[in-house]
Amino acid sequence: MGYVENNLIIGETVVYRGRLHWIRFVKPGLIALSIVAAFALLFYAVDLGKVLSTLVAVAAWAAVLVIAAVPVLAAAFKQHSLEFAITNKRVVLKTGFIQSATAEMFLNKIETVGVDQTLTGRILGFGTILIRGTGGSLEPFHRVAAPLEFRKQLQEQIGKSFDAATRPTSAGV
Repeated sequence: MGYVENNLIIGETVVYRGRLHWIRFVKPGLIALSIVAAFALLFYAVDLGKVLSTLVAVAAWAAVLVIAAVPVLAAAFKQHSLEFAITNKRVVLKTGFIQSATAEMFLNKIETVGVDQTLTGRILGFGTILIRGTGGSLEPFHRVAAPLEFRKQLQEQIGKSFDAATRPTSAGV
């Protein structure tokens, strides 16, 4: 169970879970690849294979691979520690693991929902969702996968919450 499930209020259910796009791993992957390529170039340009023993060379390569894995693992950890969801009453965003930050907004406090997509984002299917609440508060969600679907789900829940609020009650009949 994640943060969202542990903090649902009475009568609240999760209707849609957002996720981040895989594009977040491109930059850390390129950094890792650059580290390995730079070490390989140094290793073969200086001809360290002849200078170092096999055991030391294997240890050096292992150390380089561990160092190269750090940016990718950091991105994976960040991806895993971020949660955002739409419930039938709120939008919930939680970031961080040890030091966490949360943003929650009730559906009836949302004024506009926008999607900002670059050309690359449109082609690959990611973008930034901008949720503006009453009072001018702005909650951006960056690099969200399928942002138009997220917006659609959010707008449907807002519509349902307004329909329920304007429906006449049968009390007193």
